[in-house]
Amino acid sequence: QIFSRKLYVLSRNLCQERILLSQIMLLKSKKEKIIKELEGVIKESESLVFVNFHSLKVSDETKLRRELQKQKVGYKVSRKTLLTRALNGKAEGEIPELAGEVAIAYSKEEIASPREIYNFQKSHKGIALNILGGIFEGKFIGKDRMMELATIPTREILLSKLAFLLKSPMQCLAVAVNEMAKKK
Repeated sequence: QIFSRKLYVLSRNLCQERILLSQIMLLKSKKEKIIKELEGVIKESESLVFVNFHSLKVSDETKLRRELQKQKVGYKVSRKTLLTRALNGKAEGEIPELAGEVAIAYSKEEIASPREIYNFQKSHKGIALNILGGIFEGKFIGKDRMMELATIPTREILLSKLAFLLKSPMQCLAVAVNEMAKKK
């Protein structure tokens, strides 16, 4: 009986080890899947921003996702180790320091992802959301350069400013010609 009892305990432990081993293998395959998804996102996007979202509430993150989605900007939360593996060899230079809890915002438009993260950060003052750096034109760039890109206005705003600048001298010329005509 003692022998059969020991055999039973041994077989039960062996079964538990097999289950644990199968769960670990499942996690490894899931990690590989996540890395492939991240690599696909990195490859398809024109710009990518690393965002620290430490202490961001779920409701605030939901707002962020909705606003980004309206502007056709994707947002993914990932473990830093998996993100680092996915980023290896994808851009020139060194990966910026990814401190805290990290997510990526990405877009097919070059400046959309940093601009929209910046705009959300600016319009929601109490929310802790920090740009850590990103990828732009195939190069890793730091926080400062990414913030410069984020403050560039949209194409529509730039075109309206250009139209105003072109209109202003023509308007002055028209006023001057009109005054000259009144004097004669």
